[in-house]
Amino acid sequence: MNGSLDVRKFLWQTEDQFDRTTPAVPTQRNGESPRISEAQVHRARVAVARGAHGVEDCRMLLDMLGLVPDEDGVPPVRR
Repeated sequence: MNGSLDVRKFLWQTEDQFDRTTPAVPTQRNGESPRISEAQVHRARVAVARGAHGVEDCRMLLDMLGLVPDEDGVPPVRR
């Protein structure tokens, strides 16, 4: 795995926080705007952290993608 020790620590700490029982295959859309699940947000954070070159790079990318929780604790991508 590429990246700094801090990024690996982040991945290790967040690995077991979320339920992985959601299906890997997306369901058919029915016209509603799709909701992004907490598990999808977690997988996106892990993917970003794995590709980041360091802690600051990881923070910047997560913020740019709307994956960092706001004051209310909900990331913008889930609204």
